[in-house]
Amino acid sequence: MAYLGRSTDKISNIEILDNITFDGSSSYTLQKNSVNFTPSSANTLLLSIDGVVQAGNFTVSGSTIDFGVAIAGTSTCDFILHYGVGLITAPSDGTVTTAKLGSGAVTTAKIADANVTSAKMFSGFANGITMADQWRLTTDLSFSTSETPISANLERVDATGQGTLGTGMTESSGVFSFPSTGIYLVASYFVFFKNGDTRFITNAIEVTTNNSTYTKVALTYGNLNAFDSNNIYTMSTTSSLVDVTDTSNVKVRFIETQQGTGATLDGSGSQNNTHFTFIRLGDT
Repeated sequence: MAYLGRSTDKISNIEILDNITFDGSSSYTLQKNSVNFTPSSANTLLLSIDGVVQAGNFTVSGSTIDFGVAIAGTSTCDFILHYGVGLITAPSDGTVTTAKLGSGAVTTAKIADANVTSAKMFSGFANGITMADQWRLTTDLSFSTSETPISANLERVDATGQGTLGTGMTESSGVFSFPSTGIYLVASYFVFFKNGDTRFITNAIEVTTNNSTYTKVALTYGNLNAFDSNNIYTMSTTSSLVDVTDTSNVKVRFIETQQGTGATLDGSGSQNNTHFTFIRLGDT
């Protein structure tokens, strides 16, 4: 009675190759359906000669198998089986474990691949950090007594040893635009000094979601004693997580003001004094 069902080469990744006709040589060409066949490696081949199973006692280069010794023309090749690298095209949920991942197999490109779903991974993750950027104020800037955006003398950090990850921010008249959607950490670092009777300064981050109306999302104060001598330095920092759902409409800017007179933001074109940090943390 004939076998009912799928043939053995359809049950798994086993492939049945053409039998070799020996002629007294030591090396032969592997074929499948009369077409030259390149196996994954010598370790994935199993064959039988005159009823004796052969494994690991030959080498493979491309589609050529070499036994290292001459095989008599009177010998018979009973079968050649190739065990491939796997037939499964989509792993079941929760089956991809740490042990199944090869060293260096998870690359940035794979992490960003939308086809890699968290359900297939042992823990799952969204796209990770793909952008980190810093900008700075290049020259000193006198504080205003009213809330004023910092709108000029801004540059991306570019000193030796500094760098940017991915496509960074773009800036126009102090308004910063994001390169892609996502959740971003936005941080502002003010270094300032006094030459007058300043009592405090404010450091603020404003966000627009319609490319028009701005809302203050972070605010902190930096204090200077009005009775201290001039050229006293201090700093103020603030930060916020910004949900960038639309790169055309969601933008940020940085606001400064002081109570009193004489406060100056410390700028530098060679190091980060007053500066701003942008890091994309993940998908929105």
